[in-house]
Amino acid sequence: MKKFFALLLSVSALMTLAACGGDTSGSSSQSQDPQSSVSSQQQGDASQTEVDVMSYGEYMAAPLDSEVVIQAYVQAKQSWWENQATVYAQDQDGAYFLYNMACSEEDYQLLTPGTCIRVSGYKAEWSGEVEIIDATFEIVEGNTFLAEPLDVTSMLGSEDLIDYQNQFVNFKGLTVEAAGKDDAGNDVAFLYNWDGSGTEGDDLYFNVSYEGQTYTFTVESYLCDSTTEVYSAVKALEIGQTIDAQGFLYWYEGVNPHITSVTVVE
Repeated sequence: MKKFFALLLSVSALMTLAACGGDTSGSSSQSQDPQSSVSSQQQGDASQTEVDVMSYGEYMAAPLDSEVVIQAYVQAKQSWWENQATVYAQDQDGAYFLYNMACSEEDYQLLTPGTCIRVSGYKAEWSGEVEIIDATFEIVEGNTFLAEPLDVTSMLGSEDLIDYQNQFVNFKGLTVEAAGKDDAGNDVAFLYNWDGSGTEGDDLYFNVSYEGQTYTFTVESYLCDSTTEVYSAVKALEIGQTIDAQGFLYWYEGVNPHITSVTVVE
């Protein structure tokens, strides 16, 4: 649903300045004029003296709609569209969802997993998902970091789970439940789109249960399209199977992970 609104908003998108610093240990959208002679990296240099880079704790404590500057490492790229990139980023303390960040197509190719970036934008919230919007960025050479998945299975259903929002996580021992019904009225293990209105290539939605509670997981097609292993794996799921899953702890009216890997256990 959100990416539908993103396409509508992209026409009127705005652009701000950006900046990212290295770590040795390791809603409206905006567009960027592709003809601009000033790159997002150069813009970041100009803004470094204006706002200090925040720690993850400072970022989380900042009020919504306030300007934020963070440093983090690219973990995955969800999409690029009209000089805007949506990126999952993380450092050793927490994670960030960078939504429609100003980015040329050439710079998008440089955002490989582990790359450190300094990002300047505004803290926002979309149906529970905390994110950074109207952002620009600077690539910081040197250090790289790839997060190991954190097992949050035991926190499903708890108030503590949201504290790990957007992090790369694991879920283990989940039971596949019915996601809906097909045209013949039979239970099915997944749906194209949240309401079953889609077709091959759209997002996949599937339900899993843990300790008596059911949760909806998603294969976000911009992140993992129909050619990926996880897309095929979810289409092959059967109700009642036990699975392990891995992905990013996205939030939409509650926990709604964007899954990047599924393994059938039994």
